[in-house]
Amino acid sequence: MAVDQKITDLVLEALEMFRPQLQADGGDAEFVGIDDDMKVHLNLTGACGGCPMATMTLKMGIERYIKDACPEITEVVQDNAPEQGDMQW
Repeated sequence: MAVDQKITDLVLEALEMFRPQLQADGGDAEFVGIDDDMKVHLNLTGACGGCPMATMTLKMGIERYIKDACPEITEVVQDNAPEQGDMQW
């Protein structure tokens, strides 16, 4: 099942609206795609890529923002999330 282009456009628009908040902290988010389960896949880059607060930013910030814009989305996940043991403090 292919994701409707309208949904992809809404997600990209919401991500663009949230992006300045990430960039203000030296990070960014790269859109990877939307899977058949309506999960948005992102790569967090820059300061956000290895930040211990990245999961909170993803779930409480980006996911909430995208789901408000496009209720069909079920979740936002980070494709390049570091492994638990790989965290750099």
